[in-house]
Amino acid sequence: MSLSATDVLARPEEASGTRPRPARRRRLPDLRRWISPLALLALWQLASSTGVLSPDKLSSPWTVLQAGIETARSGELGEAFAVSIVRVGLGLAFGAGVALVLGVVAGLSRWGGVLIDPPVQMLRTLPFLGLIPLFILWFGIGEEPKIVLVALGVAFPLYLNIHSGIRGVDDHLVEATTALGYTRWERLVHVVLPSAVPQTLVGLRQALGVAWLALIVGETVNADAGLGYLINNAREFLRTDVIVVGLIVYAVLGLVTDALVRLIERRALRWRGN
Repeated sequence: MSLSATDVLARPEEASGTRPRPARRRRLPDLRRWISPLALLALWQLASSTGVLSPDKLSSPWTVLQAGIETARSGELGEAFAVSIVRVGLGLAFGAGVALVLGVVAGLSRWGGVLIDPPVQMLRTLPFLGLIPLFILWFGIGEEPKIVLVALGVAFPLYLNIHSGIRGVDDHLVEATTALGYTRWERLVHVVLPSAVPQTLVGLRQALGVAWLALIVGETVNADAGLGYLINNAREFLRTDVIVVGLIVYAVLGLVTDALVRLIERRALRWRGN
C-alpha cells in the first residue's frame, strides 16, 4: 500500500520518524491550599468581633486592612517601603559580591579553602543583635550598620552554597574534560560554574530570606525611617494594626523575592528538563 502526498503532508512527524511532542498543560493552582489560611483569618476575625481577642493585643483583620489603606494613602507606608527596599538592595549587592568571590576562591583552590573557610564558619555563627553595638561604634547610627547587617545575612548562606556547589562537581565530568583536552579556564567556564548554578540559586533563596530578617533587626533597633521604624513607632502608640501591616509587608516582600528567584531558576535550569 502506497502513501499519498496528502498523508505525508498531514503527518510530517511520522514521515520523518519522529513523534509529535505532547502539549504541556499548565498546572492550575491548587485552591485547597487556601482553605487553612482563610479558616485562620475567619477565626481571627471571629475572636476579635466577640471580644475574645483584645484590640490591645492584636487588632482584627478588618482593622488591619483599614490601617493599611490609611498608611498607604498618607504616603507613610510607601516612604517606609522605599527606604527598606534600598537598604536590602545595597546589602544584597555587597553581600552577594563578597560571597561570590570568597566562595569561588575557596571552592576552586585548596589553599583558598584552608585560609577562607575557617574564619567564615566562625563569623556566620555570630548573632545579629550582638553585632549591632559594634557596628554602631564602627559606622555610627546612619545607614551603614543596617546595610552591613543585610550584607552579612546574604553573604553567609550564599557563600556556603557556592562553595558546596563547586566542590560537588561530578568527578567524571572533570575527567572527561581532561580527556578532551580542555584548558583549566574552559573546564571552569563550561563545567564547574554551570554545575554550581543550581546550588547557588538555592543559596540565593536562603540569602534573601535571611536578608529580610537582618533588615527587621537593624530597623527595629536603630532607625528613623523604614518599615522597622514604622513598626517601632506604632508600638509606642499601641497601634497593633499598624504593626501587623508592617509585618505583612515584610512577609509579602519575602514571598515576592523568593518567587523571582524561583522564576530565574526555572529559566536558568531549563537544560535539566524539569
